[in-house]
Amino acid sequence: MSETAGPAHLERTLQSEISLSGVGLHSGAAVQMRLVPAPAGSGIVFRRTDLDNFEIPANGRNVAKVSYATSLMRGSVLIQTTEHLLSALIGFGVDNVIVEVDNLEVPILDGSALPYVQAFESTGLRVQRRRREYLKVLKEVEVRDGSKFIGVYPGTGYSIDYSIDFPEPIGCANFRGDLAVGDYARQIAPARTFGFKEDEAMLRNMGLIRGASEECAIIVAGKKVQNGPLRFEDEFVRHKVLDLIGDLALAGRRIQGRVVAERAGHAMHTALVQKLMRDRSAWEFAHGYDPVPATRAAESPRLRLSPAHA
Repeated sequence: MSETAGPAHLERTLQSEISLSGVGLHSGAAVQMRLVPAPAGSGIVFRRTDLDNFEIPANGRNVAKVSYATSLMRGSVLIQTTEHLLSALIGFGVDNVIVEVDNLEVPILDGSALPYVQAFESTGLRVQRRRREYLKVLKEVEVRDGSKFIGVYPGTGYSIDYSIDFPEPIGCANFRGDLAVGDYARQIAPARTFGFKEDEAMLRNMGLIRGASEECAIIVAGKKVQNGPLRFEDEFVRHKVLDLIGDLALAGRRIQGRVVAERAGHAMHTALVQKLMRDRSAWEFAHGYDPVPATRAAESPRLRLSPAHA
């Protein structure tokens, strides 16, 4: 990794601005995006440059409609499909940034968080003179919907245990890892979003996926992947973990605790954030992770982050 070295307990921002462009997954609209370094303590803030620089902080209070993507709204101003960028920022350890966009949706790029991580690695991060705060989970908080489930529990590090169950060719899969000891950049960021060819007409009729293509999503047609090869054998569940990290970023800080999800999605991810934030007895702010047991680090070889990200 080429990110700026420095104490893991201090906040970070970008060394310099990053410009990216593309189309929105659902709107199909062209969008220019600029990531701008921000002062310590600023957090992640979206700025609509086409609407007099109106700002929307990335937090659970501003969660808007959540179905096939996670959107934020403040007043009547909307920013859509934020989860991949938020995931990359949390996963790579960027605490403070202003995200300038000139349209209503973040560009989908290749459907993963990899283009963001590559840009962060190229630009590097700047260590700031402020201690990084974590949201330390003190007691269990759960959300259930039939056979779907997500919960967060006290624990060291930021461990994730995610299970999915789809028809073939996806099938059942599970991914376990810990952001406090794992490698987000190599093991999570490249995993792309996915969709089913049979749902295309329905979704387009709903005004969705107007920017979708084989270049920005895995397309599942019948019982095979239409545009392989996959980047990972279990790329589908890894992308669900990518989405989860992005959605839970709306807690405002990286979590210290253990997250378990079974057949969940954006709506349940953000419902967990809102339920957690409403219960002030369920969490506290902490300045650094509790030590992660060596045995757990050894048990999670698939997701190992450098200490500078912790």
